[in-house]
Amino acid sequence: MLPSKTVRAASTPRWKSRLLHAAALVAFCLALWQLGQGTYIQAKAWLAQVLIKQAWARTLEGEAQAKPWPWADTWPVARISVPGRDIERYVLAGANGRTIAFGPGHVFGTPLPGEAGNSVVGAHRDTHFAFLRELQPGEIIAVEKSVGGTRRYRVAGAEIVDKSETRVLAQPPGETRLTLVTCYPFDALRAGGPLRYVVAAHAI
Repeated sequence: MLPSKTVRAASTPRWKSRLLHAAALVAFCLALWQLGQGTYIQAKAWLAQVLIKQAWARTLEGEAQAKPWPWADTWPVARISVPGRDIERYVLAGANGRTIAFGPGHVFGTPLPGEAGNSVVGAHRDTHFAFLRELQPGEIIAVEKSVGGTRRYRVAGAEIVDKSETRVLAQPPGETRLTLVTCYPFDALRAGGPLRYVVAAHAI
């Protein structure tokens, strides 16, 4: 029989190995959970755009406040596209957290997209407005209005501002522009934060 000290020495590595395996399993499960959460958010965002697209078609046919699903408290008010990038987004009424989980949201109190004045639209940086980081000055954004007709804008530039900055909501006299807002930085692991990425585009 081995001395007791030798037995303890031999069993210690097995205990540590089991602990390491347990820790690895927990880490793996957490990673899967996080991946699942991210996939769920992405899937919800893009499935919603399919339903909103159908509601938009009804809007163009004359239906007022066409809801994308029966219990929705929002409706599409415009369609934004970037022809040079094959990008299409349907803008919903209101920009609260519940609405922008499903698509870009129009900020109440600013003109509707495509109308005269400064129309402000917000969306999440990791779904519907992830493309903002790629937009370059001079690119064209087309806005199809709910009352018919399309207005084109040219991107003037982008800036990073504090979320408390109200200048992005300003309505300069005689100016027609589209202001697109999302959280910044784009690669942040946590939602929200104090900074916003703002793209300004002026009507052509």
